[in-house]
Amino acid sequence: MHSMISEFLEHYGALGVAALMLLENIFPPIPSELVMPWAGYSVSQSEMSFAAVVTAGSCGSFIGAMLWYFLARWIGKDRLARWIEGHGVWLTITPQDLDRVEDWFDAWGTVAVFVCRMIPGLRTLISVPAGFAQMPIGRFTVMTALGTVIWTALLAGLGWWLGDNYSQLAGPLGWISTAVVAAMFAWWVYRLVQHRSRSANEA
Repeated sequence: MHSMISEFLEHYGALGVAALMLLENIFPPIPSELVMPWAGYSVSQSEMSFAAVVTAGSCGSFIGAMLWYFLARWIGKDRLARWIEGHGVWLTITPQDLDRVEDWFDAWGTVAVFVCRMIPGLRTLISVPAGFAQMPIGRFTVMTALGTVIWTALLAGLGWWLGDNYSQLAGPLGWISTAVVAAMFAWWVYRLVQHRSRSANEA
């Protein structure tokens, strides 16, 4: 994947950075931990400016986050709860879980959105509960923008600082991103098995 991302960015430049960061928020297996360090490396080679890559990466990532937020807000909690009653076993959640998430968001939503925008694997997912919990759009926008800019600037800055050695950063960060996604999948499988076992016992 690293070579594919590099070739794409070499061809499309800052526009490619924005496109891949948008896709990363729709299809998380495309990791920002590979995209932004390469963009920073291109800055060290005088191929793009630091401001351009951070702006492009932040805009793409921000748009992706907002798409998930508005989709979740449009679906709404009530509609989602009805769907979960019939299909929630595959999500390993119940309507009661939605109530708990909504209560948690009322207390910690602002901090959660800001922090999770800088955590691999959670960067995309945090927009969904924020949307169905109807977190105020102004607050969500500000926290998402701040977390996104800090994350993209940090990764691009590290890639710029490392220069030709940026691959030393991209590799470990890519593994961290993969590990987080794998851990989330393992947790889902555990919850699914647990849920099915409980349902079988009740039956």
